[in-house]
Amino acid sequence: MMRRLQRTSAFTLVEIMIVVAIIALLAAIAIPNLLRAKLNANDALAKATIRSISTASESYATANNGNYPLNVTSLTSASPSYLNNAYCSTTVSGYVYSCTFGIASYTVAATPVTVGTTGTTTYTITTGGVLTP
Repeated sequence: MMRRLQRTSAFTLVEIMIVVAIIALLAAIAIPNLLRAKLNANDALAKATIRSISTASESYATANNGNYPLNVTSLTSASPSYLNNAYCSTTVSGYVYSCTFGIASYTVAATPVTVGTTGTTTYTITTGGVLTP
C-alpha cells in the first residue's frame, strides 16, 4: 500500500518576512506622525497655560484697583482662586514656565526643555495679554 503524504498547512518563511516588512513600513510611517502630534500638543498646552496665567493676572488687577499680583501665590491663594496651579518655576509637558510679576506689569514665558523634541519655540505673554511666539 502506498502511503499518502499529508501536507500540513503552515506559513512559509517568505510569507512571514513579507508580513514583518509590511509592519515595519507601517511603523516607519506612523511613529514620526505620533511624535509630531505630541510636539504640537505640548506647544498648544504651553500657549493655553500662559494665557490662563495672563487672564488670572488681568482678573486680579481688575479686582485690586489696577494693581497686578506681586507673585503667583497671590493668584493661587485667593478665595476663590484666580489660578488653580502655580505654574511658575515648574516644568509641565516639556515646557519650563517663568514668571515676573510687578505691581504695574507682568511677563510670563514658556520655554521648551529641548527645542525640537519637547517644543518648538519660546512663548511670552506680557501685560495686557500680548502673546508673542
